[in-house]
Amino acid sequence: MTAKTSETSLRTPLCDLLGCDVPILLAGMGGVSRWELAAAVANAGGYGTLGMVREDPSLIAAEVSAMQAATDRSFAVNLIPAATEPGLLDAQIACCLDLGVSAFSFFWDVMPDVVARVKHAGCLVLHQVGTLEAARMAEDAGVDVIIAQGIEAGGHVHGRSPAFGLAAQILAETDLPVVVSGGFTTGEGLADALAIGASGVQCGTAFLATDESFAHPYHKSRIVEAKGEDTVLTDVFVLNWPAGAAVRVIANSVTNTLDGVYLGHDPNTLPREVIAQDGDRPRLRFSTDSPLRTTTGDLEAMALYAGRGAGAIHDIPPAAARLAEITAQARQALHEVEQSKSGQ
Repeated sequence: MTAKTSETSLRTPLCDLLGCDVPILLAGMGGVSRWELAAAVANAGGYGTLGMVREDPSLIAAEVSAMQAATDRSFAVNLIPAATEPGLLDAQIACCLDLGVSAFSFFWDVMPDVVARVKHAGCLVLHQVGTLEAARMAEDAGVDVIIAQGIEAGGHVHGRSPAFGLAAQILAETDLPVVVSGGFTTGEGLADALAIGASGVQCGTAFLATDESFAHPYHKSRIVEAKGEDTVLTDVFVLNWPAGAAVRVIANSVTNTLDGVYLGHDPNTLPREVIAQDGDRPRLRFSTDSPLRTTTGDLEAMALYAGRGAGAIHDIPPAAARLAEITAQARQALHEVEQSKSGQ
């Protein structure tokens, strides 16, 4: 990379809003995006997000406190209001506010009363959506940043549109910063996102396969081995989530038995069979739980989340190295575009 290339700016107004150096957001992967990973991304110049979906407030308190001790950078806590029991959600938000959390990242259905609560407390709100209608609802609710999630994304997928197509639709209707999410594992994807007017990208798979990720080493190794076409979108991993909630996972022994019928599974007809453990917590076949560092049992049969960008992941480096690689690639891609425009 030449000196001129290294000077190519990736900074967007989103960086000023969020307090990061480059517009690369860590996805709030439940179970995986713990303080070690979020702090590593934040300290390297990206934006860290703690994935605290349906976690007990005691764990949230421990994770937020550890995060605050590990970095002086801004970060968000990711919750999913529509998929969380109201009493637990209330306790989660209260815990975060008591600890001085200044930003929340929400996902799935927009709940205006929840957005209003944390906005009233002076917090920033990022909301990931899968449709143009949801983006409109999020803006009406008062969010500060819209994250446009495409069907290429790993983990829970709310919509069915390609990431760039959805982002373009949203950008045409809003002046809010729009972040694109869905299979972004290289800097070329970031450059392309900036080229259409987006403010940045959100990455999950790219950071799941890093040293600091709380994912099980088995899960990380499967991502390194996988190609994008090895992933499938299915709602068979649905226990403990609403019916019809689809996820993108690496194909495994569970999805291979579906004969290509990946969607339309009724959770009420799925057996409750324990296949793994996290301490004293059982993990069921067909649940949305992915294997973590602490998981033992039949890891292969669990939900192995990965986006369609998995084919570009070939190693398991520190998160800072992954961020630096994506940043360098993006700068190179933008530099080449600038050269072509100038005729050099």
